[in-house]
Amino acid sequence: MPLFTFDSYNLLSSFLVILAIQMLCFAIAAVFKTDKLTDLSYGMTFVLLSAFYLLASSEAGILYQILNWAVILWGMRLAIYLFIRILRIKHDHRFDGRRENALAFLNFWLLQTIAIWLIQLPLTIHLQKNQSGSWSIWSTVGLAAFALGFVYETIADWQKFRFRNQPGNSGKFMNRGLWRFSRYPNYFGEMVIWWGLFLSLIPVYTGWGWLAMISPLFITFLLLKVSGIPLLEQSMQQRYGSDPLYQEYRRKTSLLLPWIPQR
Repeated sequence: MPLFTFDSYNLLSSFLVILAIQMLCFAIAAVFKTDKLTDLSYGMTFVLLSAFYLLASSEAGILYQILNWAVILWGMRLAIYLFIRILRIKHDHRFDGRRENALAFLNFWLLQTIAIWLIQLPLTIHLQKNQSGSWSIWSTVGLAAFALGFVYETIADWQKFRFRNQPGNSGKFMNRGLWRFSRYPNYFGEMVIWWGLFLSLIPVYTGWGWLAMISPLFITFLLLKVSGIPLLEQSMQQRYGSDPLYQEYRRKTSLLLPWIPQR
């Protein structure tokens, strides 16, 4: 017997679980006016929610179990990486003017709650519509894409982390390794991860279940148009806009999709 059951309330229940985790982290962050829990809570909420799904679906098929464990692995890797990064940089400028204002700070956590819920939709819908599931060619294609995106994002993050922590690179921009083939290889990997997860469950989607497509569309839109690339492009232009080497890098290097730079 499963420890928990979702029956017809999966979508609401998952949202309430996410909200509870985010509000707990918000309360701690607001009291101590710290940036150290914002990104950590993002990855760890995925971890806890997928663990919750596994406990709630003891009869789930092997595909669903693999996907949830894959999300747990991704979430732990991302949370640890971002937590180590914030411990080193000590300050996240995204929250300047927010962390001191509880209501402004709360808005971020509420938006993060909604974002996590939307991104996790394929697994939530699978749990509600079909716990057993069956393996298909889509499962293989989707899992392969997930693995590719995970490895690509991990390598990109590791390369940039090493670059940033070498004293001789202070004040320089990253244009080595995977960053030579596109300016945001970590975001490319992130998008591939969630498109892969969506594709792996194609046979499950019927009727309203196709709302699961919101997940990869949302993360793609978020990174391309909202809080990902636009903010970093603005920041990079402010820091390196007068550097001819950076302007050449921008001109010759793909924004997102990796390809061999022009000579």
